[in-house]
Amino acid sequence: MKMFAKTSTIAFLLSGTFAFAEPSVEVMHFWTSGGEAAALGTVRDKVLEQGVAWEDAPVAGGGGDQAKTALQARIAAGDPPAAMLMLGQNIIDWANIGILGNVNDVAAAEGWDDVLPQAVKDFNKIDGNYVAAPTNVHRTDMIWASKAAFDKIGAEYPSTWEEFNALAPRFVEAGIIPIAHGGQAWQEAYMFEAIAIGVGGAEFYRKALVDLDVDALQSDTMKQVFDQMGQIRDMVDDNFAGRDWNLATAMVINGEAAMQIMGDWAKGEFTNAGKVAGEDFACIPVPKTDAGGFVYLVNSLSFFTQPQADQADAQAKLASAIMDPEVQVAFNQAKGAIPARTDLDLSAMDACAQATAADFAETDTAGTAVPTFAGTHAAVASVVGAATDVITEFFNTDMSSEDAIEQMAEAIELSQ
Repeated sequence: MKMFAKTSTIAFLLSGTFAFAEPSVEVMHFWTSGGEAAALGTVRDKVLEQGVAWEDAPVAGGGGDQAKTALQARIAAGDPPAAMLMLGQNIIDWANIGILGNVNDVAAAEGWDDVLPQAVKDFNKIDGNYVAAPTNVHRTDMIWASKAAFDKIGAEYPSTWEEFNALAPRFVEAGIIPIAHGGQAWQEAYMFEAIAIGVGGAEFYRKALVDLDVDALQSDTMKQVFDQMGQIRDMVDDNFAGRDWNLATAMVINGEAAMQIMGDWAKGEFTNAGKVAGEDFACIPVPKTDAGGFVYLVNSLSFFTQPQADQADAQAKLASAIMDPEVQVAFNQAKGAIPARTDLDLSAMDACAQATAADFAETDTAGTAVPTFAGTHAAVASVVGAATDVITEFFNTDMSSEDAIEQMAEAIELSQ
């Protein structure tokens, strides 16, 4: 009788714990730099306001490869998170195999269809289902420049590749590293795509890196892209290998290096360091040989099916928080990007963000906005991986441009 009473008491306590447990969302991501963490914090704070606990699951590694590996292990164990930071084709792949859930009710109630551009919906609304919510749009074809470094040599910011290349010896003479770079394969892939649109223009970029046209991949224009990357290879310091991207950004922030070619997530590091656009640093698109051109990347948190009603409700509140207008602005002030929504007042954002938003709208209308290749929007991961292997080998060896275009075309063909 005493044993029965004790067992009943334990059962009551346990049932009470489960009944009153706070709903939670586990968010897996690779936003681990200072600016990225500050940005994600704006979403977290909104979720907490809704009475939902936040379980942070960061996986270090700016390109996200380690995070993808960790996610695969979680899924294999039958323990996916509520949400995961994913890019481009990876979202489509997971949706197509039926692993992702959806937040259609939230999207319909809040009118997401009316406030998201098609370029964003392409990687969030798959087969009619919102399987992800977008936090922002990044521009990847950017140069981040130290005003102090340029003032030291009395130079203007470059508007052509010839001007860009001519700056290098002047910076070296002044004791400044011309280009801050982190020697990781994903960083070299982003540098490559920025040079590709800069040298070849949007039409060439689309043929080569979206359509994967063999003639474009083996063209003289592609050789010129590798030639320019080879020039940059000679502008980095000897210790670039393995350096994280945000450490390279710090070199520009502190004036040790003059420039960095990187997506506009780099701006989040300047903001986090208290630097002001136009006063301390410049944000300029890479030189273009033709008018326009914009390489975009959409960051999104994808959703895994939550079998329990309270957890599904918590996930819905996360989705709503991501798309909250105030959160979209605050997130991107910290992240360095622009909001995914098109209906927001951006007057509180800095000059870089306002210029990026205007360029995105203009190039989207003109048809010269193209999806990131390095970020697996333009092509599937297998193709991007094969091409990246060649790109990073080129940057880290004495491979010729002629060999690079042949090897990359072959690698892409075999990976499809």
